[in-house]
Amino acid sequence: MRIQKILSIILLSGAFCNGVSQEIYNNPIVDLDLPDPTIIKADDGSFYLYTTETVRNLPILHSTNLTDWEMIGTAFTDETRPNFVPGGGIWAPDINKIGDKYVLYYSMSTWGGEWTSGIGVAVADRPEGPFKNCGKLFRSNEMEVQNCIDPFYIEDNGHKYLFFGSFRGIYVVELNDDGLSVKKDFRRLRVAGTAYEGTYIHKRGDFYYLFASIGSCCEGAKSTYTTVVGRSKNLFGPYWNKKNKSMLDNQHEVLIHKNETFTGTGHNSEIVQDKNGNDWIFYHGVKLAEPEGRVLLMDRIEWIDGWPVVKGNSPSTESPVPEF
Repeated sequence: MRIQKILSIILLSGAFCNGVSQEIYNNPIVDLDLPDPTIIKADDGSFYLYTTETVRNLPILHSTNLTDWEMIGTAFTDETRPNFVPGGGIWAPDINKIGDKYVLYYSMSTWGGEWTSGIGVAVADRPEGPFKNCGKLFRSNEMEVQNCIDPFYIEDNGHKYLFFGSFRGIYVVELNDDGLSVKKDFRRLRVAGTAYEGTYIHKRGDFYYLFASIGSCCEGAKSTYTTVVGRSKNLFGPYWNKKNKSMLDNQHEVLIHKNETFTGTGHNSEIVQDKNGNDWIFYHGVKLAEPEGRVLLMDRIEWIDGWPVVKGNSPSTESPVPEF
């Protein structure tokens, strides 16, 4: 009995698996209020993560292994801070490498300011900054789309696009070659319905996968945020669920929902890979035991029958670490 108990402890801790030492990480991966993460792998192989500004001027974190993170600064200072929405917060950034520059798209809004909100852009030579604010790309009233927030950038077939929107439809516009302005001859296009925000699109094989969030993000333990997904063979959609129902009609597959430990699970980052080709995704959630703020969570994405899957469709509490 004593030997069985010791063996069970070893297996549960992940200290031994098929004769190989296995390190374990625990969620939350960072136990701080860090909503709406976006991540990039830098030229040196390390990772930089940016989130909505619960830390003023938009926090930047750094890691070499996806599990150990250090806050290294902010994207802006009080002097360089965007101001095209008076009194606005900087929300839901999206980090990218365009040419030799790190380009950061960001939302700026006040709570409830759905016609005054907008999307801006900043650039830097290095992922840690300093970022030079290039100002506003557009505001909701200029785009004639309510709640223009949650930008997501993607390159496809030599073109650069920005997706955006929050519960008023998900839209896309084409950008100019430097990614710093909108092409005037591209009419905005709607690609998903009114259930969604926090768009991220991932190309894998023949399919584009549109990840998004539904429900309420910011009501503590009552938050209903849920991460969902659909897929298409065209970047502009239509995106379908497994029953061939369209995200234009608010139909989707659930990827991550609440469990007994976390709720409000949504607004995922880009998918990143470890050295063995395993895919990992960051997102935020609310700890039910301490429901103040939205903590940073990470889980592995597996691909089953052409669809992304998180084990149990909900956040893990502990899992084997990414391999580097």
